[in-house]
Amino acid sequence: MNKTFHVISDEAKFTKDMLASGITQLGKANYGQKGIYFQAFTSLTTGLERIGKLCLILDYYISNNGKFPEDKYVRKEIGHDLELLLEKSNSIISNHAISFHFSKKITEPIHLEILSILSKFAKGDRYSNINFLVKNNFQSDPIKDWSEKVDKIIFEQKVTTAKKERIRENAKLVDSMIGDFTIVRHTDESRKVINDVESASYLTGMTDSIIKYRQLYVLQIIRYWVEILRKLENEAMSLGYEDIPYMSEMFAIFYNPDSYFKTRKTYEKN
Repeated sequence: MNKTFHVISDEAKFTKDMLASGITQLGKANYGQKGIYFQAFTSLTTGLERIGKLCLILDYYISNNGKFPEDKYVRKEIGHDLELLLEKSNSIISNHAISFHFSKKITEPIHLEILSILSKFAKGDRYSNINFLVKNNFQSDPIKDWSEKVDKIIFEQKVTTAKKERIRENAKLVDSMIGDFTIVRHTDESRKVINDVESASYLTGMTDSIIKYRQLYVLQIIRYWVEILRKLENEAMSLGYEDIPYMSEMFAIFYNPDSYFKTRKTYEKN
C-alpha cells in the first residue's frame, strides 16, 4: 500500500462521513431549527461533489492505465456543479457498461429538483442571506426552495388523505387545549409568519410525516454514485496497481434497498 492508497482511503472516509452527517441532519431540520438545513445542505453538497469526483478520477485512471488526472479535470471544469457531475456520471455508465443492482435512474422530477437546489447551494446560495444584504447575484433562498419544491411535493404525493386529515385534526385539538394562553412567534421555511398554535402544530405534523421520504430521495441519489464507484473500483483494481482501496466497504451503509432507508433515521454510526 502506497501513499496514494491512503490518500484515496482518507478521501472516501471523509466523503462517507459528510454524506452520513448530511442525511442525519436532513431528518432533523424544521421551521424551528432552520440552521440545521444549512448543516444538512453543506454536508450533502460536499459529500455528493466528492463522491462524484471520485468516480470521475477512477474513470480517468482506468482509461489511462493507472494515471491520475490533472487538477483542471475535476475541479476547474466541474467546480461545484452537481448537475454537471450527474451528466458526466451518466456518460461513465455508458462507457463502462455498468449494470446496477438498484435503480440507475436519477430522472424523477424530485431527484432533479433536489440536485438543482443543492447545486445552487454549493455554487453560491449557501451565502443566501449575506448575498441578499450585499446584492450579490446569488439571492435565491435554498430553504424556501426546498420547502416549496421538495417537501410540499412529497406531502402532496406520498402522505395519504387520511394522514393529512389526522394532522389537521390534531393541530386543531392542540390549539383548543393551549391556544388561548400560548404565544407563537415563528416563520416557516418560506418566511411566512406563524403566530398561532394551530398553524405551528400543523406544520410540525406535516414535516414529521415526510421526513423519511425527504431522506429517501437523497439516499437514492447517494446510492446511484455508490453503485458507480463500486463498479469502477473493481475495474481499477484489476489493473494490478496498489493505489485503490476497497471504498465500497466504506460506503456500505448507502448500498441498501429503499425499505431499509425508510426505517433508518441516523447514519453517522454504522
